[in-house]
Amino acid sequence: MAHVQVHAEAIDLDSPVLVEGLPGAGLVGKIAADHLVEEFDMDYYGAVRCEGLPEVAIYEGEQSDIRPPVRLYADGDNDLLVLQSDVPVSPTQASGFATCITDWLDENDVLPLYLSGLPEEKKDIPDMYGVATGDGHEYIEDQGIVPPRQGGIVTGPTGALLYHAGQTGLDSVGLIVQTEAQFPDPEAARVLLEHGIGPIADIDVETDALLERADEIQEAREELAQRLHEAGEESTQAQSIRGFQ
Repeated sequence: MAHVQVHAEAIDLDSPVLVEGLPGAGLVGKIAADHLVEEFDMDYYGAVRCEGLPEVAIYEGEQSDIRPPVRLYADGDNDLLVLQSDVPVSPTQASGFATCITDWLDENDVLPLYLSGLPEEKKDIPDMYGVATGDGHEYIEDQGIVPPRQGGIVTGPTGALLYHAGQTGLDSVGLIVQTEAQFPDPEAARVLLEHGIGPIADIDVETDALLERADEIQEAREELAQRLHEAGEESTQAQSIRGFQ
C-alpha cells in the first residue's frame, strides 16, 4: 500500500516547509535538497513508499544501513523537511506518486516548495520565477519573487505534484530557475537556496561550500544527468510555451 513511513516520530514539526529534490533539468532540485540535508545535518525522517518508485536499495559510503531511494529528512529546529531522491519517477507512475505525496502533505499541514529547472540561455546569475497553488502565491509575493515572463509547462513528477496540489487546493510554491539543459548546475541551485528556499522557509543557508565544490558536484552528478536526459519525459523540467499566448 502506498504511504509515507515515518521512522523518527520523536522529531517535532510545526507546519513545516518541505523542499522537493527530485532529479530534473540541471539537477537543480536535487543539488539544493542534498545541500540542505548536509548543511543542516538533517535526520532521516521517513521512507516514501509511493507507487511509481523503483524497488532498489540505496547504501552510503562507510555505512551498512540500507535505505529506500526516496526519503524524507527533517530538521525540527527549523521546521524543515527535505524530499531527497536518488532515482527518477517514471512518467507513467507520476500521478499515483503525486497523489500519495500530496495526501501526506495535506494531512500533516506541510507547505511544499517544488523546484524545477528551465533550460534556456541564462545570464551570469540565473533568473528565478515563482508559481503557486492555493494561497501559496502569498509566499512568493511576500518575497518579491516574480512570475515567469511567459507561459509554460512543468513536466515530469514535479509537474504532477503541482497539478495535484492545484486539484486538492493545497498551498504550494513552485520555484523555476534558468539552468543548463543537460549538466548539473550548482549556480542555479544556489539561486534557489538564497533567493527562494531560504526566505520562504525562514532559514539562513550557507552556499559558499556549494560553489567551492562545484567541480566535485559536476563529476558526481554527471552520470545521473545523462540518464535523465536520455529518459526524456521522466525528467522534471519547466518549458516555455511560445506562440499560444
